[in-house]
Formats: sequence, C-alpha cells, structure tokens
Amino acid sequence: MSKVIIMDHPLIQHKIGIMRRKTTSTKEFRDLVSEVAMLICYEATRELPLADIEIETPLVKTIAHEIAGKKLCIVPILRAGLHMADGILNLIPNAKVGHIGLYRNEETLEPVEYFCKLPVDADEREIFVVDPMLATGGSASAAITLLKNKGISKIHFLCLIAAPEGVKRLTELHPDVDVYIGALDERLNEHGYILPGLGDAGDRIYGTK
Repeated sequence: MSKVIIMDHPLIQHKIGIMRRKTTSTKEFRDLVSEVAMLICYEATRELPLADIEIETPLVKTIAHEIAGKKLCIVPILRAGLHMADGILNLIPNAKVGHIGLYRNEETLEPVEYFCKLPVDADEREIFVVDPMLATGGSASAAITLLKNKGISKIHFLCLIAAPEGVKRLTELHPDVDVYIGALDERLNEHGYILPGLGDAGDRIYGTK
C-alpha cells in the first residue's frame, strides 16, 4: 500500500502560507516552489539505501556512507514541475532529469500527453515525479502509468498542495507509489481547482495567465 506523508515541518508550512497569498510576487513564488520542493525531497529520500565505502580523511582512513546503486532521477511534469526539479537539484546535484509533458483538457479534466524524454537508464533508478499540484490526480496517475509502461518500478510522487480527491485516485491506481505532500487542502471546486489552494501554479511561476 502507498505511504501518504503530509509534511508538518514548520518551515514548509510557513513557506506554503506565503505562496498562497495572492500578493506574493512571481519571483518570490518561484523561489518558494524550489525551496519547498527541496524540503519535501529531504523527507522523501530518508529511506534510500546506503553502502559503506572506505575513505581517507586528512587524519585517518575510515568508513563513510554513500547512496547505494544508481543515483536518482527527477521527472517533473511540465511545465510547473520544472521549478520543483530545480530545488531538488540543489540538494542532489548529480541526479538525472527526465521530462513528461501533460496538459489537462479543461472539459474532461483528463490529461493529454504531448512529450516524454527520460534517461536511458531510468529503469535502474529511483524516480521522483514532481508536480506542484495534485488536484484530480489525473496528470500524476497518467505520468506514473507512462513510466511503468517503460519498465520503471521504483517511483515516488512529490507535490506541494494536494486535494483529497487526487490523493484517493493516485493511491488507488498506484498503490505501490509513495506520495509526499506539502499540504493537504479541503477539496476541489467545480472546475477541478484545489481549495483553498494557491491558484494556477504554472501561471504564478511564470507570470502568465
């Protein structure tokens, strides 16, 4: 069964509170997306396996620890996920990055794929799919299905804000994927937007409408 981890760290809650304000500038919003993503990733990587290696300090040889096996791969859902990926790369600069392009049909609220580019060895890596908003769960579920169809099995999903409807859909369709959420909101409105939410994350990141 999926683990659903809702962040309760004061720094995350403080930063999300600033992001929710309609007066927050584009630059500040963009910076906060990266910062909160980095903080959520810190928790999401807690259980990564470690390997012992021998190193030499300036004084003596000793045993240190490093992440075992292939390093991570971050897969942002375009376009809003890009700045989450930037924040995570500050924490894990050697991670590889893939991209999945999906847009939401505003009539059906269902995702439509238009782009997918992944590292050739993505199936050997821990994959962190990132998207600021988990609303209906359609885009996240479709992205994860696409990855699984390419033979990828070690998948985690990270978002800033989620609606209960999206969490339910994602965990029912992908019970093997752990979900890390900055804040769990109340519900979706009739247009499929999260309430109270923070508006359209992509538009607020890029200053578009």
